[in-house]
Amino acid sequence: MTVRVKICGLTRPEDVDGAVACGADALGFVFYPQSPRAVDVDTAAALVRRVPAFVSVVGLFVNPSAQAVRSVLERVPLDLLQFHGDEEAAFCQQFGRRWIKAVRVRDAGQIERAFDDYHEASGLLVDAWDPGRYGGTGQTFNWNLIPETRPMPLVLAGGLSSANVAGAVERVKPWAVDVSGGVESQKGIKDIAQISDFINEVHRVCKTD
Repeated sequence: MTVRVKICGLTRPEDVDGAVACGADALGFVFYPQSPRAVDVDTAAALVRRVPAFVSVVGLFVNPSAQAVRSVLERVPLDLLQFHGDEEAAFCQQFGRRWIKAVRVRDAGQIERAFDDYHEASGLLVDAWDPGRYGGTGQTFNWNLIPETRPMPLVLAGGLSSANVAGAVERVKPWAVDVSGGVESQKGIKDIAQISDFINEVHRVCKTD
């Protein structure tokens, strides 16, 4: 089993370079102004120029306008769109770009419904529910709510760190894991040693699975 790793919420050149050097499969850039990890278009464009071939670039949006998404796409060459708010499938589909939908999990059956509702997505990201925040909670959720039958790739997020990601991979068997706060020294500032430990833990458990 190979589990891919996305490092999200990058804001600095040295963090981009470090995540790539550690072996990240995907890098996430946040276009949600209320987030402490948000980047503007100019900053994101400069950071993305540092990303080499075969490392995916993901843009995270929360309830954006269509024009806001298009404005980013005009300047930043994103490989994948991540919608982390309350967006409908038709909204996500309109940009001619592959996309994934994030679901903040709190109820039984919610993930199954999301698989149906967002069946055109390239994957479903499952994260912890918080009534006041769209992601970045630093909290795990009840992984028993994740079904074993998955019609598309499942990305596990929410409260992951090097301390628990191996157990998460063994238990959930996701397509990929997504981490932000769990590899930071402070919000928006990544810790390269923590990124390295996180990725090494994922690779270690995959080798022994």
